[in-house]
Amino acid sequence: MAAQSPSIEFFNGISEELSGVSLRRGRFSNTRTVLMTFEQLKALERFNSFTRKSSNSMRLLDSEGEITVSPSSVQFIFAGPEGDELQRMECKFEIEREDHWQRFLRFMNRYAEANGLDYSDSKR
Repeated sequence: MAAQSPSIEFFNGISEELSGVSLRRGRFSNTRTVLMTFEQLKALERFNSFTRKSSNSMRLLDSEGEITVSPSSVQFIFAGPEGDELQRMECKFEIEREDHWQRFLRFMNRYAEANGLDYSDSKR
């Protein structure tokens, strides 16, 4: 059986390409906030979102299985002369449980390795 290549989906079968991710921890709580940024969305190209079933959540798939995430916010940022060109989409969600956090980090490590992404710690 072939290993599942790590992927991120909003619509079944349409893998999106992550442009960036920011991980933050609450100062007074144990809640972690994840902000994922996408500069392009394949689901919006050629009406893909009309031809595929929506999962009504974000799915993170890898060799361990599937993580289903319900974003706390999704923001579309537009630019261009007419203001109608998608510049990026930001998807934010929170993780409270330590075991869920560890599973998410394993997914992100696999995704980063498979897609040539680098990790940098920006402590301030």
